Amino acid sequence: MTVVVRYFAAARAAAGTEEEKLQVAEAATVADLLATVRAEHGDELSRVLDRCSFLLDEVAVRDLDSPLTDAATLDVLPPFAGG
Repeated sequence: MTVVVRYFAAARAAAGTEEEKLQVAEAATVADLLATVRAEHGDELSRVLDRCSFLLDEVAVRDLDSPLTDAATLDVLPPFAGG
C-alpha cells in the first residue's frame, strides 16, 4: 500500500524533501514505516526522528505499533521552539 510522509522544519531539511510517497506492506505499522524512512534517508534524519512526534491522518500517534491504511498520511513533527 502507499503512504504519504510529510516532513516539517528540521525533518524536512534532513530528508531533503517536503513530502514523499512510500510503499509499505499491507500489515505495516508506523514503526515499520519509520524503519523504511530511516533506511532510505540515513543518519541525519534518523537522529531527527528520535525527537519527533507524529500525526497519522491528523491524529497524534501514541503507539508506534499503530497500523497504517492505504493512502494514510504521516506527518513528522520535530520539536518547535518559540514563545
